[in-house]
Amino acid sequence: MSDHGTAVIVGVGPGLGMSMARRFGREGFRVALISRSDARHAGYLADLAARGIDATAHVADVTDRSRLAAVLGDIRREGPIGSVYYGPGPTQQPVPITDIDSATARTAFEWVWPAVDVVAEVLPGMLDRGNGALFFAGGLSSVRPMPMLGHLALATAALRNYALTLNAALTGRNVYAGTLTIGGLVERGDIHTMVTADPARFGSPEGHTLDPDELAETAWRMYRTRDRAEEVFDALGG
Repeated sequence: MSDHGTAVIVGVGPGLGMSMARRFGREGFRVALISRSDARHAGYLADLAARGIDATAHVADVTDRSRLAAVLGDIRREGPIGSVYYGPGPTQQPVPITDIDSATARTAFEWVWPAVDVVAEVLPGMLDRGNGALFFAGGLSSVRPMPMLGHLALATAALRNYALTLNAALTGRNVYAGTLTIGGLVERGDIHTMVTADPARFGSPEGHTLDPDELAETAWRMYRTRDRAEEVFDALGG
């Protein structure tokens, strides 16, 4: 069993999620993948196995709190959780910020509450062990006004603030929290695939993409140095 424990990838996809799995697995972490469907799990596990990384895959919709807690419990029984990457994003379409009421605004937070639930499940064990790390994938709208994202920008800002505040609260306790604030199309990710398949609709992505391996490498440096709570990746300019 790895001294690092298990790196849990919540909301794994072919872009940054798998890059995080490969990068932390390369350092000796056991890897546990979580996504709402098992449709791509076999391919993910084969990829990791070919790299000598011990990995398992699990099905849970992050909005199903009891199922998510059960899966994290199953993972924990195989060994301590040493790192968590929370990467799912909103699935709903933006509602213009000028058109929303409070009920609409609340719907944007459906992908933020599970992040809090994940932390509630894993943080006590990390504090008991005196080691661990929590990573969150956020969006550039949390630091720059981006009206095209509408009400979703509210939730993005909340997730960023949660990560930064966790980082401050955990100072001196040997558990790290940090956020990757992402502005751009993550290569190999599902959104990147959708955009590049229809340039007539979405325009050319040239100059606006980010290499997920580079993002994961930065996350690993953040894990090792623990000297900053945030890294901003901006391929959008402005």
